[in-house]
Amino acid sequence: MKKPKIGVIGSSSMDLVVSSEKRPGAGETVLGESFKTVPGGKGANQAVAASRLGAEVYMIGCVGEDFYGKQIINNFIQNGVKTDYVRSLTGMESGTAHIILAEGDNSIVVVAGANKYVTPDYITNTISFLRTCDLVMIQQEVPEETVAYTAQICKEIGVPLLLNPAPAREITSTVIEQATYITPNEHEASVLFQHLSQSEALKQFENKVMITEGANGVRYYNGEREVLVPTYPVEVLDTTGAGDTFNAAFGVAIAEGREIEESIGFANRAASLSVTGFGAQGGMPLREDVDKMLGGGQG
Repeated sequence: MKKPKIGVIGSSSMDLVVSSEKRPGAGETVLGESFKTVPGGKGANQAVAASRLGAEVYMIGCVGEDFYGKQIINNFIQNGVKTDYVRSLTGMESGTAHIILAEGDNSIVVVAGANKYVTPDYITNTISFLRTCDLVMIQQEVPEETVAYTAQICKEIGVPLLLNPAPAREITSTVIEQATYITPNEHEASVLFQHLSQSEALKQFENKVMITEGANGVRYYNGEREVLVPTYPVEVLDTTGAGDTFNAAFGVAIAEGREIEESIGFANRAASLSVTGFGAQGGMPLREDVDKMLGGGQG
């Protein structure tokens, strides 16, 4: 099977993770237990996952011309993600997420940095490339106007767009109409479709909206009935990145020409495998691992 070509528009960042028994209060200093730097950002996570699952993936985004930016780009290269459209910005810091793991929970401060410059003008410079893609993927850690512009462009050039509306924020009815597939979780769906029940939203946007329900599976309306595609029981170590893995795997399967229900099943298997490892990208599976879970072959 020919590799599908996917363009991922989105955020790239470095996660700075500190673990401590106690979370410091204002003006307080505490001793931590560990510190790690881990490449992240929803766009980067989905690009890496899609590449590991066998797609030809191009990342479209911005990093700073700094140490973290070099690490982020190197991580793309190591994972087979093409960086032709990743711009290093002089005088700008790369995006970072500052994460404290303490007392059984986390506290996160996100600094957008260079991700703020993934603008409509930047997307305009990639339109000729986007025309060659089998699928474009985007999330909401880039400016709102960039998501709207990308939806408009993909509709005009006839390339399917997969919108993962995370983090949650309201989007216009025009963007909802222009996107080919939208993959909210239950909270994000409640923000997107405030005046509709979940079932009403699914029925109104048949074969477009797929609502992820964690361990319960993924729900959509196929034109005749509501379908819940189940996930798979595994020993969970870390759920970080499961949603990004699902979106990447769904995108890869759709770009390969699979039907929606089969694509969701493939994506559920990939997401199930991802939670058996640590970190957003650490647990993301290779294609052969998912195919083994499918029982061999190409599913």
